[in-house]
Amino acid sequence: MNTEPEMLTFVKAMASADRLRIVGLLSQGSKRAAEIAEALGMHPSDANRHLEQLTASGVVYEADGVYDLDEKAIEILARGQFKGKRPMYEAKEEKQEDVRKVLKTYLNADGTIKQLPQEGRRMEIILHFILDAFPIDVTFTEKEVNTILRRFHVDTATLRRNLIDYGLMAREGDGTKYWRTH
Repeated sequence: MNTEPEMLTFVKAMASADRLRIVGLLSQGSKRAAEIAEALGMHPSDANRHLEQLTASGVVYEADGVYDLDEKAIEILARGQFKGKRPMYEAKEEKQEDVRKVLKTYLNADGTIKQLPQEGRRMEIILHFILDAFPIDVTFTEKEVNTILRRFHVDTATLRRNLIDYGLMAREGDGTKYWRTH
């Protein structure tokens, strides 16, 4: 099931302050359209129009004139949106024991860096791990390098500088182009 069109419909439905107020009201319990209009001080036709859009988006369902939130549908949309976005990281067995130990110490389960190690062997191990995100024989702008590095840690300047200093990447003198050397 492709949730992208469903997500777009959901976001459009939530793009109205009045519809958000209706969702908030329905989160407290089921209501009829007239009750919603009265509670929110809106014209009944406006309430019906908003309820139609919320129903079409799957956020709300109607049974016998009573509207309620479809919490299950909202949960499915939310889970689908974040499913598989951050792969889990596991140190591969073929790596040396000291490398696995450093990666386990400095990386979160999703492969992001908990804390940057000081200069030296530990930093070199982390940099080699990051280097895998850069394809060989591709030239990058500084902005592209920063985008890739941000996936691992917010301090892109330190990572970028260390990739150069450790000889894992090179750059033009003016910093306009970067490329992998290993």
